[in-house]
Amino acid sequence: MPRLFFLLSGEHDTLPFAELKAALESEDLSYEEIQTLPQILRLNTFSEAVEVIKGRAALTRVCCRELFICQATLPEIIRGIQKVSLNKVIDYGESFVVRVRRVGEAARELAGMYLERKLGELIIDKIDGVSVNLKQPQKTFFGVITGTAFVFGLKLAEVSPTPFMLRRPRKRPFFHPSSMPAKLARCMVNLARPKKGDLLLDPFCGTGSFLIEAGLLGCRIVGIDAKRKMVKGSSHNLIYFNIDYEGLVVADANHLPLTKTDCIVTDPPYGRSASTMGRTTREIVQDFLATSARTLTKGSRICIASPKSINLTKIAKTRGFKHVQSHFVYVHRSLTREIVVLEK
Repeated sequence: MPRLFFLLSGEHDTLPFAELKAALESEDLSYEEIQTLPQILRLNTFSEAVEVIKGRAALTRVCCRELFICQATLPEIIRGIQKVSLNKVIDYGESFVVRVRRVGEAARELAGMYLERKLGELIIDKIDGVSVNLKQPQKTFFGVITGTAFVFGLKLAEVSPTPFMLRRPRKRPFFHPSSMPAKLARCMVNLARPKKGDLLLDPFCGTGSFLIEAGLLGCRIVGIDAKRKMVKGSSHNLIYFNIDYEGLVVADANHLPLTKTDCIVTDPPYGRSASTMGRTTREIVQDFLATSARTLTKGSRICIASPKSINLTKIAKTRGFKHVQSHFVYVHRSLTREIVVLEK
């Protein structure tokens, strides 16, 4: 298996790492985790992993074939590029460019532009017949200064954030303040590990954020909401993005109108932007978990968001679910979301 490294989004400390691994697991791609660094995950995995991450992940930025890793000092970096073999990486006559990113305040004494130029010169000295092309290179060498390390490789893919920006809540025909942002919705769908063709349920579908992202991954989707207005709005949004659905139903999540689903991704109402219809969020979650357990097979997953204050993990264990992982997302002063992954 080739050694790859991934530059991850800095939008959250733990979610990008968890999403990337879940995306690989959902496609049955095995991997060996080598090391985590600030915004970097190093893996031994199959080359197919690049297309999987490019097609699924919301919080990964760049995928690279690793060539070397060293301490983030100029002498060590020069030593690293001099030692590594580039004969199978770039061919005679090809053009290239070197790009360097810095994570946070790592090794500020290293000037990024100088490092790009220096590495470019060393590659030209090392390989005959190659040239630098800053605008349309055939190959891009990519280095990341992170923590006390410098990771260098050949860029294989870049994940554009633009499609997620075009799907953000206010860009949709139907908007509601409780809508989940597209990137976080995609991340949560990935954490549930659905495969193409799996049936994904959102029993509190609202404006359809999770249904949109799951549908774009090729999942079959069913959305349920107690409010007719929200179901109708979800329908408008799904049609806008040309996404087919198995069903959109006005129903109570505690009386699910289906007997089997492969996974569940949802964000129950909290009582601020979204009405809880006279019940507490804790009551809603307790009853929903008891009901949903009957629709899932052993090993199936739920990814659910809730206020940190309700202690969702404790509730889930009393309903027979295994707690897999939790991630905390600050929203505003009075709300921190807990993103929880549960397994039946």
